Amino acid sequence: MTDIPLSVQISALALLLVFSGLFSMAETTMMVANRYRLKSMASSGHRGATLALNLLGQTEKLLGVILLFNNLVNAAAATLVSVITIALFGEERWALGAGTLAVTFMILVFSEITPKVIGARYADRLAVIYAFPLTFLLRASYFAVWFVNLFVAVLLRALRLAPQGENGQDQVSTEELRSMVLEAGHVIPSKHRSILLNMFELEDITVEDVMTPRGAIEGIDLSDTIEDIRQQLATSYHTRLPVFDGETDNVVGILHLRRMLSHTLEERLDHEALRNILSKPYFIPADTPVYSQLQFFQENKQRMGLVVDEYGELLGLVTVEDIIEEMIGKFTTSAPAGGDHVAWHASDSVLVDGAHNLRDLNRKLGLNLPVNGPKTVNGLIVEYLQDIPEAGLSIRIGDVPIEVVQTQDRMVKTARLFKPRT
Repeated sequence: MTDIPLSVQISALALLLVFSGLFSMAETTMMVANRYRLKSMASSGHRGATLALNLLGQTEKLLGVILLFNNLVNAAAATLVSVITIALFGEERWALGAGTLAVTFMILVFSEITPKVIGARYADRLAVIYAFPLTFLLRASYFAVWFVNLFVAVLLRALRLAPQGENGQDQVSTEELRSMVLEAGHVIPSKHRSILLNMFELEDITVEDVMTPRGAIEGIDLSDTIEDIRQQLATSYHTRLPVFDGETDNVVGILHLRRMLSHTLEERLDHEALRNILSKPYFIPADTPVYSQLQFFQENKQRMGLVVDEYGELLGLVTVEDIIEEMIGKFTTSAPAGGDHVAWHASDSVLVDGAHNLRDLNRKLGLNLPVNGPKTVNGLIVEYLQDIPEAGLSIRIGDVPIEVVQTQDRMVKTARLFKPRT
């Protein structure tokens, strides 16, 4: 090598450092590349993305070919630096030591850190480009890579670190998906992101969390006079109403107002006729997950169910609309919406109905009221006090001050919530 001009040797060293940097960049690029984006590109027919996914499906071989050539290039660069050092300064120990430090510095800066930073920053763009030369190198050196990986596999097995099957590589947990959605603010619109996050929670909440409480259910009582029932039907905003007979727990059926309308066009409506057009009530256990209930509604062709506890006592009513609104928010209603609007007033307080759902208040007002027990403001206050409160009583639950404004029929009718102080 002493016959080769020094300028050629230095040029060869620079070229080796460039190749080393390219292999280092390839390693980081392929490991950091977004597999889901590559899958999307591959499904659109992108050749580079398809090759990249194929390489990532055999990680051991991919790393093997990259590190094989990278180490060969680094070894050649170190040897060439020694030759250049001897040609310039002779075989002095200080010169060889200085040459070693110099090549280490050059490899670290020009062939390791800088290329890997670039590879990590532009991984998705570079992966589809690198896939072509890496695929060629893997085929050309397949036997050498296989031979090296054979020893690696034996060593891993001896250390009880045998790699798992490739089928588990792309498994993503619910929490990881949730984090991905939260971090995708620049890609997913705010409303869409909110819907996705709400869907993740469907397995964690039950129908009791989204139901209309028993005290707020509008129903028909057959013990009332037919004139009172007619008046109630004429002013109802719902298309389906539960029908009781005396007691709220004694549900005898569900009245579909459209079916009743066709009946009244043909004959007079009375209590007996009303009973004959009722549908069978559909009961739901209170601890049924919301997502499962949505499937049950679809399978049983139902739109409304009555929520009961383990003793069969009526707790509330839930509809398909309640579940859908839990996912996407309020979208439509036949009833006036003015009473549903909840927002802080200038006095940092808000007046709410005792039957208002706690989860809805937490979402709209940014509160952290407990939802593991009672589901309404009234239930929360009564459970906290273990007694029926009187108007004017003030308490603090968590960090939220609450004032009981009005009570009626042993229930909190209206309460005032105050904004927590930060």
